[in-house]
Amino acid sequence: MKVELFVPCFIDQLYPETAFNTVKVLEKAGCEVSYNANQTCCGQPAYNAGYWEEAKVIGNKFLNDFSDTKYIVSPSASCVGMVKTGFNDLFTNSNVHNRCRNIQGNIFELSDFLINVAKRDYFGAELEGRAVYHDSCSGLRECKIKEEPRRLLSKVIGLEMVEMRDTDMCCGFGGTFSVKFDAISSAMAEQKVNNALEQDVDYIISTDHSCLLHLKSYIEKHNIPLKTMHLADVLANGWLESTEY
Repeated sequence: MKVELFVPCFIDQLYPETAFNTVKVLEKAGCEVSYNANQTCCGQPAYNAGYWEEAKVIGNKFLNDFSDTKYIVSPSASCVGMVKTGFNDLFTNSNVHNRCRNIQGNIFELSDFLINVAKRDYFGAELEGRAVYHDSCSGLRECKIKEEPRRLLSKVIGLEMVEMRDTDMCCGFGGTFSVKFDAISSAMAEQKVNNALEQDVDYIISTDHSCLLHLKSYIEKHNIPLKTMHLADVLANGWLESTEY
């Protein structure tokens, strides 16, 4: 199965290891992964800020950088959600309408692709500890994923998954929201972290590094003994390279 990898600018600049781990997991799922080094942003920052004309320019580049006949996989529900829903506002009834629709039908967040397309849920990953999963707003509401990441995490050896209160509530990041409304944003992060601590966990895991960055900043500021991990990094953790799965 051939797939194209979409690495969001957020991960490219701050968490490149997650991109490499995404490739490892996809290859272990039997995929042939290609990466177009000319790719950049999906246009979400400009779109969310109300600069739709600028977002169209970036979005058009995205549509040209990726195939409309192959699967596209990304370790970010937020960016996938932008393509699946935000592009409707930018390109409906435009000269790239059909190409846009084809790409929207072929792009998947990592856990969605692994479970519903590749039909794989076990990768030989190991991680000792107890964890909660944080549903990002985009993952839950735009990509419609909930059970997929939980199913993958349930197969990680040594990892005990528990549910926290209000798991479907926003973490408070919201891109520029965290800058414009920093007090509200920080209070939402505090609530999310406290809900995790109630379950006596070691990790908060999510499909979105943007959420995890926000939560991690609160955790580190307050010296809380809690770690954050991206789903792709968990699935690639603890592998025995000589073992076939």
